[in-house]
Amino acid sequence: MIALLLFSIWVFRHRQSRGSKVILSGPTMGTSYHITYLEKDNKNYQEEIDSLLEAFDVSMSTYNPGSEISYFNTHDTLFFSTPYFFPVLIKSREVYEITRGEFDPTVGPLVNAWGFGPERPDLPDSLQIDSLLNLVGFDNIVFDSGKVWKKITGVQLDFNAIAPGYAADVIGWFLESAGVGNYIVEIGGEIVCKGYNDRGKPWSTGIEDPTVGLNERQITAILELTDKAISTSGNYRNFYVKDGKKYSHEINPLTGYPAEQRLLSATVIADDCITADAFATAFMVLGLEESIKILEARNDLDAYLIFENNSGELDSYKTNLVIENLKNLQ
Repeated sequence: MIALLLFSIWVFRHRQSRGSKVILSGPTMGTSYHITYLEKDNKNYQEEIDSLLEAFDVSMSTYNPGSEISYFNTHDTLFFSTPYFFPVLIKSREVYEITRGEFDPTVGPLVNAWGFGPERPDLPDSLQIDSLLNLVGFDNIVFDSGKVWKKITGVQLDFNAIAPGYAADVIGWFLESAGVGNYIVEIGGEIVCKGYNDRGKPWSTGIEDPTVGLNERQITAILELTDKAISTSGNYRNFYVKDGKKYSHEINPLTGYPAEQRLLSATVIADDCITADAFATAFMVLGLEESIKILEARNDLDAYLIFENNSGELDSYKTNLVIENLKNLQ
């Protein structure tokens, strides 16, 4: 009885030493953010976080006509006015080279043509696709630490496949600079978690079932992690159906057409979310076999891939980190 009492007191004091739980949420980048952190003085950092995300939107949002990326898409040269553009270009080039061009932020004109940008036009024909492919290719831009410019007029950038992950990193770094060591940041499904929750346990994130209806949400497994970033990409949310055919937002920059893969969703775990976000998108374009090749060749990436096997049944591929930290619900 005394031992139990002493243990209860230790648990209480241990929780108190990590601080009080603060929960924040709000709109950003056309989606929303949800943040939980432990803070000894119960400080609320929402104003600072909103300010950071507003500055990030001014840099990265194609839906903001006054953003840096919107300026670049209508001009030939951009001199950076925020600290965000250059790191995203660096990471984009890295993943572009690793995937041999199947991750490419210059896919923007094709994304817009297929109706996944600010406007939703009619379906493009093959002549339009061939014309737009001339503008696609990360090698068509040049950049240094101060500016980015185009080799070909008409090239456009679209960072929607990498910017939300980087935004989650930026908010995480801010919290750490404020002395917060235990937090989970989620922006539009992109997640960064550090330390532990208020129960002293790793942070839990849900893996969605990609086979349920568009307006449904069903968690098929729980992943428990700490000091990692997680991103999930799939063709089961952002798509539309026209004349009985499904068109996914994952556009293959090499062919100009929406990717058609038996891979249904890719959850990628990395040390930072900019990397996880980029590779989760890339895997959906690359497909199952090529994604596994990349995973087997690198020790800085882990993944949970859900796909249809040759028998048409739901199947999955998991790296060791996922196997060790996954809690199945079924």
